[in-house]
Amino acid sequence: MKKLLLSTTLLATFAIAGCTTTGGTNNSGNAIGTANEIGMNVFKAAIDNQCRSQIENQKTWQIASVAMSEAQEEAVKTRVCGCVSEQAPQQVTIVELGNAAIDANYRTQLVARVVAKSLQSCYGSIVSP
Repeated sequence: MKKLLLSTTLLATFAIAGCTTTGGTNNSGNAIGTANEIGMNVFKAAIDNQCRSQIENQKTWQIASVAMSEAQEEAVKTRVCGCVSEQAPQQVTIVELGNAAIDANYRTQLVARVVAKSLQSCYGSIVSP
């Protein structure tokens, strides 16, 4: 009888504890927030990659980088592309991010547009004295 009472009590405790959880699927607001955060992190990574690629293709960078060590080049790229990545969320809507998640061609165009808008201003603000 005591074993039955103990197992019933444990089962009731787990059932009640399960009803009071605040994470996971019980709170769709957190799941949506987490999905948005993951999507934005993926978007920022794509922005950083595109930024680095565009920097390397610029003639001014090719000339300036001759006088830099690899560490200096990486430091400048990190600062400039960090600036571009931080500005990216201000330049896109949630609808654009949704479309980018679904359509790879749209994502490529969106990333290129966002990088083009802010690369020069970030580069100028960081490289210029």
